[in-house]
Amino acid sequence: MWRVFLYLQLITDNQLMFAIREPFASKRTQTGIVAGILTGSSKLIIESFMPNYGLIFYDGIEADFIKFNAGCIATIGIAKEKVKLVLPG
Repeated sequence: MWRVFLYLQLITDNQLMFAIREPFASKRTQTGIVAGILTGSSKLIIESFMPNYGLIFYDGIEADFIKFNAGCIATIGIAKEKVKLVLPG
């Protein structure tokens, strides 16, 4: 059974919302967290058990990915430095 998490709250500048696109639940992986919001100095630490074709990408842009195969560990959190998006106009 898949659990779907729906967040209806707005996030602030100091929060980061994450979602695991394809959380393959199994006895080995014991997937328990598939979505959430990081705040402050909290970190999301992910380890890959996929032997091949594991990927991490952001904002739904698959072409801009990082290979994430078995043994790789990613630590994700909120950066101390902020950037400002400037649009022409």
